[in-house]
Amino acid sequence: MAKEEKKINSITHFPPVVAVLGHVDHGKTTLLDAIRQSSIADREKGGITQKIGASAIEIVHEGQERWITFIDTPGHEAFTQMRGRGVQAADLSLLVVSAGDGVKPQTRESIKALKEAKTSYIVVLTKSDLPTANANKVKQELATEEIELEEYGGNVPVIEVSAKTNHNIKELLDLILLMFDMHKIPTYTEDVSSTSPLAAVVIESKLDNRAGPKATAIVKNGSMTVREEVQIDGQIFKIRTLLSTAGKQIQSATVGDAVEILGFTIVPTVGSIISDKANAKASIPETGEIALKKELVYRPQVEHKGISVVLVADSQGSLEAIINAFPEGIKIVYQKTGEVSEADVLLAKSTGSILLSFNTKVKPDVISFAFTEKVLLRNYEIIYELLDEVKDALEGKLQSQMEQIFGTAKVLAKFPFEKTFAFGISVMDGRIAKGDHLRVLRGDEIIGETTITSLRVGKNSTSKVEKGNEAGLIPALPLDIQVGDVILSHS
Repeated sequence: MAKEEKKINSITHFPPVVAVLGHVDHGKTTLLDAIRQSSIADREKGGITQKIGASAIEIVHEGQERWITFIDTPGHEAFTQMRGRGVQAADLSLLVVSAGDGVKPQTRESIKALKEAKTSYIVVLTKSDLPTANANKVKQELATEEIELEEYGGNVPVIEVSAKTNHNIKELLDLILLMFDMHKIPTYTEDVSSTSPLAAVVIESKLDNRAGPKATAIVKNGSMTVREEVQIDGQIFKIRTLLSTAGKQIQSATVGDAVEILGFTIVPTVGSIISDKANAKASIPETGEIALKKELVYRPQVEHKGISVVLVADSQGSLEAIINAFPEGIKIVYQKTGEVSEADVLLAKSTGSILLSFNTKVKPDVISFAFTEKVLLRNYEIIYELLDEVKDALEGKLQSQMEQIFGTAKVLAKFPFEKTFAFGISVMDGRIAKGDHLRVLRGDEIIGETTITSLRVGKNSTSKVEKGNEAGLIPALPLDIQVGDVILSHS
């Protein structure tokens, strides 16, 4: 029987929602991978390192099949509010600390979030198999942070685990369920049931270019079904699709489930509560307040000492984290989720802003358009790099690093040449020249980068091919270039 059917028809145990917090590189995602492998259900991986990811696992506990929903929270310091949001949506948390590295800055931030939310938690000492592991030293450091461990007379359980050897992984899952059942966390009484008014917390949201606005939510009370009308932020919408943490379509979700929801007309505000259409005041068990942050809209440029930025990111959570990590002197002219468009380029130009993209796909024609309009467009996949270059921009260094686009071409043919391959190309825009840096794009995906070592028109070598002409090209490295790919020539 499917999970959702079983839970609605004869519910005996709601799954605990567990947030996983800790310092970067202390093994949170590796721990979740080990936990997912211990599941008796066939589940795809769902952890994401730079955003909140949710996953559900099924285990046998005391002879019963039980479910646990995990929320993975980022470890980088820029994602403090995302960690806090994960804690607020959870019933209990895992404070992950490396047994070798001990308490670090983001460990302290996680401890602060746990205390503010008054959430019950378990200390998990990871990497216990390493020679550098020193559990007693870490426990003393935690005591200094006013963590009252059970073995020192407090009420916070601690367990040593190894994701590499699977040491104590099953025991950790049993401990989660035991703690959840014993303490009725957080307020699972008769008021919380699948038939109560719906209350679900949005922990992440984004604008998907194909599916439209979507959100990941944790159901804290009641249930939701496909085609049901619900409300959020004062607006009514109909649930079009529900996806489980494994990416499979389901018909309903109830208390403790993490689901991705499609059918919104706007991108929901992270931290908002989804409720029944007729019940605007649906409630959740109170474990603290969830910080809400509305998406900014365009505001006319005013005098500003510093740098103006148009920011595009993959999700609301990423936007929030980046903006809160920006140094003083950065003015956000506009922020959004989704793809970078030519309209974003024009807005950046009209407001004298730089255009920053995080974890999104930027099409070649938008890159070329930004260059034509003399707008500095930068795309990042790692938040450290974005923040470092923003600091460079404040110091006047970034403008000189602007990438220059020389031209684009389409691959028309591929044929063997000596010990490599040559490619027939048609120049669509600008020019392609020998010695240029070459970026290969397949749709929105970057295949690789190299340089151009040979360029020929017919049998004759040439140094440059202009727009509207065809040529033969040999790259310096044997990239996986296929017919139909786009070649972008840049500085």
